[in-house]
Amino acid sequence: MQITKTISDDALTIAITGRIDTLTAPQLDAEIQGKLDGIKNLTIDLKNVEYISSAGLRIFLTAQKIMNKQGSMVVKNASSAIKEIFDVTGFSDILTIT
Repeated sequence: MQITKTISDDALTIAITGRIDTLTAPQLDAEIQGKLDGIKNLTIDLKNVEYISSAGLRIFLTAQKIMNKQGSMVVKNASSAIKEIFDVTGFSDILTIT
């Protein structure tokens, strides 16, 4: 998994490439946790993500809870397979997916 972060003022965009699974989720968690201070707009770009496991979903849920208190979070460019995972798990009701 590869993670690219772009910060502009109080906005953070995280672009992820590869799989978010039990092995790679801790890396994503480390990139997000503790780095949202002062961030009002978080965008997670999943354009190049081919798979997400429950471990990855947990990280998204944690980030959403933090951003609910200080701003907004958007998940964008999810493939139809990833959107289906969000739908089946109910995450499409929790996350803002564009």
